[in-house]
Amino acid sequence: MPVIFVGHGNPMNALARNQYTEGWRQLGSSVPKPRAIVCVSAHWYVPRSAVTAMPRPRTIHDFGGFPRELFQVLYPAPGSPELAQRIVDLLAPWPVDLDQAWGLDHGTWSVLLHLYPDASIPVVQLSIDETRDAATHYAIASRLAPLRDEGVLIVGSGNIVHNLHAYAWGDDSAEPYDWALRFDALARELLIDADFAPLVDYESLGREALLSAPTPDHYLPLLYVIAQRQPDEPVSFPVQGFDGGSISMLSVRIG
Repeated sequence: MPVIFVGHGNPMNALARNQYTEGWRQLGSSVPKPRAIVCVSAHWYVPRSAVTAMPRPRTIHDFGGFPRELFQVLYPAPGSPELAQRIVDLLAPWPVDLDQAWGLDHGTWSVLLHLYPDASIPVVQLSIDETRDAATHYAIASRLAPLRDEGVLIVGSGNIVHNLHAYAWGDDSAEPYDWALRFDALARELLIDADFAPLVDYESLGREALLSAPTPDHYLPLLYVIAQRQPDEPVSFPVQGFDGGSISMLSVRIG
């Protein structure tokens, strides 16, 4: 299976038909149908490692201030306790809790309902442990690689550039900031060259990186994707663009 990172952006993309959601639909149709999906979402950023292990994960509406219709969206994909246990085994001795409470947050379902609208493929989420640094996340993520040969699609959902303090709320046509464009371009260059060390140590990349990823939550899912790359695998960008000037909608496909 290939692996993909999706810049998910505004939760309203769940209801939208735009260049980004159309790109996600095309991406879903271009990828072999997976046996199951593991999603690392920016919105399960907690002080522990956990994987959803319930047979029927709930749809979590983890946001406020949006139209009622967004809160009515459901993504009733089945879970997979078996896959959850497989992830625990792969990451051992790293401790990972089998979680029965979380479900699928909007970082997962707002994207998957475009990738796989029928919600028939089992989905589990893997949390991002906020107590660990980027290098640790990258190292741990590489242990998931065997899942690709088992028909499992690994998805990272976040945004390479995600600065809400600079976001132009309500202005979809806002021009992207120069620093956002520069960091987005640098990230693409490093991805194409498979030069991942600077992307892991992203805080060393200067002012543009610190403005683009002022908090780690939306950036770290990228590391879970690039950690899966095998030698000579192609890297492509099926979706590109900026929303509100300070959110990159870049999607990355490896393989």
